[in-house]
Amino acid sequence: MENQIKIFDTTLRDGEQSPGFSMNQDEKLRLALQLERLKADVIEAGFPIASEGDFKTVRKISQQIKESTVAALCRTTTRDIDRAAEAVEPAARPRIHTFIATSDIHMEYKLKKNREQVLQSAVSAVEYAGKFCDEVEFSAEDASRSDPEFLYEVFTAVINAGARVINVPDTVGYALPWEFGELIRSIRENVPNIEQATLSVHCHNDLGVAVANSLMAVRNGAQQIECTINGIGERAGNASLEEIVMAMATRKNNMGKYTNIATDQLMPTSKLLTEITGNKVQLNKAIVGENAFAHEAGIHQHGVLNNPMTYEIMTPESVGLTGNKIVLGKHSGRFALNKKLQKLGYSLGKDELNQVYLKFTNLADEKKIVDEQELLALVSETLPQQKVSGDTTMTS
Repeated sequence: MENQIKIFDTTLRDGEQSPGFSMNQDEKLRLALQLERLKADVIEAGFPIASEGDFKTVRKISQQIKESTVAALCRTTTRDIDRAAEAVEPAARPRIHTFIATSDIHMEYKLKKNREQVLQSAVSAVEYAGKFCDEVEFSAEDASRSDPEFLYEVFTAVINAGARVINVPDTVGYALPWEFGELIRSIRENVPNIEQATLSVHCHNDLGVAVANSLMAVRNGAQQIECTINGIGERAGNASLEEIVMAMATRKNNMGKYTNIATDQLMPTSKLLTEITGNKVQLNKAIVGENAFAHEAGIHQHGVLNNPMTYEIMTPESVGLTGNKIVLGKHSGRFALNKKLQKLGYSLGKDELNQVYLKFTNLADEKKIVDEQELLALVSETLPQQKVSGDTTMTS
């Protein structure tokens, strides 16, 4: 059990906060049910104090989710906590997630509080939330820019107050992997009651290292990762759930850790999110991008067609696809072209293939990608005497 890393999905809260990704109640419920099929350990359903709509949505999700823990975010005020508690009250596994900033810059310019006031607010909030919910999570916002000694003090106090999950956010994506790993290690070594709580991390991607920071945190003792589908979230986004999960699954011999995520639901979940929000992922996005299992270069195609492991470190099926994709373009070679033609029912000799290949490369220079119908037309024009034989049903 100690090698299991819990996955806390915050797509419906932090992810939805990013511009262009807001969802209505029905959409959030659809995605929450898919996240449960994905087997996310925790679904952070929203920020109930933000609006009446968000409150009702979190409560609706709490009523329908049976397997995953449902969390609601709140600040350290009693009004926030009351609203969060009411929202998750129907959940089979409710969690109240309260937070306050602990960095000097946030305390001075945002909170207008000193360290003692922040410490007291954190402790009071955890104690109060514990009256409504057995599972209370505390986050030290901007932890990566906080004084570590102050973090140790805050975490020790909130665990004593009843927090069962301690979260270390890299709120502005400032940390580098080795720094963040060292921070997690130092927390484990300097918070005397840390074994009474689950140690969690929440990394942002401002420097493009959110996934690396999350994995480095696991290497140094983190037990829960907070992340989002497709890596959506504030500014440059959050750590990408699918990348974290597949990194651990693919490199399990190196990491020695695992998650309970149903990886074959990664692609369906990603596609549902893009359908709901209308925001597609970049073509070369790891794991779920359209090109993640697509091959155009001739050398790559030759290898993959003979043995997919030459250029694929995981199977398409493991993330919910039915197979990889061979794309015919100007970088494709004769081998891939011939394989495609064979699937279309053609059996060409060497000279015939060379004729078709010459015409194909000219077309590919113009078209970028040559589709199936264009290829059929090209063969018919180049070799009008050539007959199709066998089954012409085609799959990529």
